[in-house]
Amino acid sequence: MQIILVSRSRKVPKTFDLGQRRLRWRLAGLAMAAVIGCGVLGAALALTVSSPRDRALAEIRQLKQQIRYQDTQLAGVRKDSQRELDALAVKLGQLEAQSTRLNALGERLTEVGKLDPDEFNFDQPPAMGGLEDTAGSAYALPPTLDRSIDQLAGQFDVQQAQLSALQSLLLDAKIDSNLKPTGMPASGYISSYFGVRPDPFDGHSARHTGLDIAVPFGSAVHAVAEGMVTFTGVRSGYGKVVEIDHGNGYMTRYAHNSKLLVHPGQRVHVGEVVSQAGSTGRSTGPHVHFEVWYKGRVVNPLAYVKSHR
Repeated sequence: MQIILVSRSRKVPKTFDLGQRRLRWRLAGLAMAAVIGCGVLGAALALTVSSPRDRALAEIRQLKQQIRYQDTQLAGVRKDSQRELDALAVKLGQLEAQSTRLNALGERLTEVGKLDPDEFNFDQPPAMGGLEDTAGSAYALPPTLDRSIDQLAGQFDVQQAQLSALQSLLLDAKIDSNLKPTGMPASGYISSYFGVRPDPFDGHSARHTGLDIAVPFGSAVHAVAEGMVTFTGVRSGYGKVVEIDHGNGYMTRYAHNSKLLVHPGQRVHVGEVVSQAGSTGRSTGPHVHFEVWYKGRVVNPLAYVKSHR
């Protein structure tokens, strides 16, 4: 098949032979380009004539998808927060139980320390003060939980102050107790008491200024309170003597020793061995002569020995 194109300008007519493969491929390419061009032109025309309402609806659909995603994230955060709040509430309950135990312990210590319950009462908070902190917090807990935590924190502050005061009182009481003569200086029995008695040498009535404690020769003699050794040596009638000043007006004397184990200026503690029992001085046999002096006057040691029982 041939196509002949005749021009009006009387030029030579052009002849196209469709039997040629090259020509057919060229015509097919032109037809394909025309189809594509029409498609592009149609799409452009569709975008040009599309209404703003359709574009707005598309944007709304995208926003809804974002909101659903954010709602999912928020639900997860809320669930995690609630789990943490539940755990915090459980911990708060445990702390409140611990606070109750601390109160019970404080009351028990008050009883053991023999403190005046009116003077030291765990039901009444100690007086305290200070500047108010007006700085704001960076975040806030739920009101109920926040108040519970604040109350518990305040309660722990009160208990800490009370227990500190109780500790000071108990330490002071222990110091006072350690400085006060208490108990027997040696393991034995009382062979002669404080007061008027027949003299063991001449039988005449005489005043005995201490307790005689019968013990085997060389038995350990212990300090009955903390203090400072003020004298070691021989005194007339007493033989070898140890004297200890305990402060608060108290002084104790241990006489008729066979051996002295401390020296003047030495600090001794309750129960420390200061000498060995003997029979030096005016004595009929091994024993410890024990005296207690208070504010310069000799007193009956029996009251201090019995206070230990």
